Amino acid sequence: MTDPYATAPTADIVDDELESSSLDRQASDFLADADRRASETRPFAQTTSIRQAVREDLNQTREWARSRATSTREAIVDEPINAALYAVGAGVLIGLLLRR
Repeated sequence: MTDPYATAPTADIVDDELESSSLDRQASDFLADADRRASETRPFAQTTSIRQAVREDLNQTREWARSRATSTREAIVDEPINAALYAVGAGVLIGLLLRR
C-alpha cells in the first residue's frame, strides 16, 4: 500500500519565485487592463477620490431605486387586485418561514 501523504521528491518541486514573479506580472497587466476598460465605460472613472466615486455610485443607486419605485406604483395603479394578491401571498410565505 502506498502512502498518500508521502513528500514529493526534490526534483518535482518547482521554483516558486520564478512562477510567482510571472503571476505578479500577469496580475498587474490584468488590473491595468481592467482599469483602462473601466475608464472607458464608467462615467465616474475620472474621479479623484474614492469618496467621490462612492457618492456617484450612491446617486446612481438612488436614481435606480426611484425609477423602480415609480414603475412599481404604476403597476399597482394599473392592476390593484393582482398587487394585493401578490402582497397577501408574500405575507403568507414570510409568515410560514418565520413560524418555523
